[in-house]
Amino acid sequence: MTEHPTRKTIRLQSFDYSSNGAYFVTICTQNKVSCFWAGEEPTLNPQGELILFWLKELPRHFPGVSLDSYAVMPNHVHLLVFFSGTSYSLPEIVAWFKTMTTNAYIRSVKAGQFPPFEQRLWQRSYYEHIIRNETDLFETRKYISENPMKWQMDRLYLG
Repeated sequence: MTEHPTRKTIRLQSFDYSSNGAYFVTICTQNKVSCFWAGEEPTLNPQGELILFWLKELPRHFPGVSLDSYAVMPNHVHLLVFFSGTSYSLPEIVAWFKTMTTNAYIRSVKAGQFPPFEQRLWQRSYYEHIIRNETDLFETRKYISENPMKWQMDRLYLG
C-alpha cells in the first residue's frame, strides 16, 4: 500500500470558522484545469454560469451568510462572504458548494451539455483568509474585482 503524505492544515487551529466576520475564499479546479470561461475572455461559458448560479445560492441556503464579492475565473472561484449569526462553518459552506457544483456539473456531462472532467472537479482543499480590518476588506474587494481583467491581460502579454 502506498503511503500518502499527511496533509498540513492551513486553518487556524484555535479559530471558530462559524464566528461573525468576513472570509475570503479561493477554490481551484483539480489540476487547475480552465473550464469556466469562453476562451480567454472574461466571459462565462455555460459551465461558469453553473458555478455562478450555485455561488448565488449560498445566502439562500445558509441563513446568516451573505455573499459580498465574487469572481468566477477560468480555473478557480473567489468569494468574499460575511457571517452574521449563522450556525454554519466556513468548511461546511465550502463543502456544500463543491458538492452542489460537482453534482450539477456531472448531470450536465451525462446530458451531453458539458465536457467531462478528470477524476474531480475541485481540488481537495481551498485557500481562506480571515478579513481582519477595513483595509484588508478594501484590498480583498479590489483584488476580486480586478482579477478577471488582470487574468486576461496576463494572457495577452505572456501569450
